[in-house]
Amino acid sequence: MGGKGGLGLWTIDGGAAHDRVMPHDHSDHDHPHSLLPPDPALRVKALETILTQKGLIDPAALDEIIDTYENKIGPKNGAHVVARAWSDPDFKAALLENADPVLAEMGYYGRQGEHMVVVENTESVHNVIVCTLCSCYPWPLLGIPPGWYKSDAYRARAVREPRKVLAEFGVTLHKEQAVRVWDSTAEVRYLVLPKRPEGTDDMDEAALTALVTRDSMIGCGLAARP
Repeated sequence: MGGKGGLGLWTIDGGAAHDRVMPHDHSDHDHPHSLLPPDPALRVKALETILTQKGLIDPAALDEIIDTYENKIGPKNGAHVVARAWSDPDFKAALLENADPVLAEMGYYGRQGEHMVVVENTESVHNVIVCTLCSCYPWPLLGIPPGWYKSDAYRARAVREPRKVLAEFGVTLHKEQAVRVWDSTAEVRYLVLPKRPEGTDDMDEAALTALVTRDSMIGCGLAARP
């Protein structure tokens, strides 16, 4: 499939895999967290303990940050972007061409979301996001990554057998639909623009926002039906 650092996209067509090289180095590969336990919860607890003992973090401040991303931001920002793209063709075109200035204008930028690429799901292509070597994720748009996204099993299987993984999430694709697996890195993070559900032509942006799920913006789910 390819080695560290250069691989940004796998395309799966009819069971055959074609890898495309993208020039993105993953600067997090050699960080100390690679030596921590593989279980995400244990890894987080170990890091928190070490940093607290060294006086580098305040646990109360950390709890406040986590609460903000889990409950106040979460995937709401990403859902707002998707709903607007569904409603405004010009906005959608600009978003797909160069997402960074579009998202910055909406106020969605910052750490873990400096360089964004938006990829669109269509009748012929379904996109899935993974970080094969870490857990790179667009925090300003989707909040804190779910535990399964950080798991070793997802990071490996999403590339090796994406259709099986999607089926386990309840997403079944037709055979002619290609699957593109995008490898998120420390330099570039991705957001999936899911297909707009049928029967939503008369819905406004606010109503559409409520249909956008977190998993659909990772590619492991579909937008909800009205």
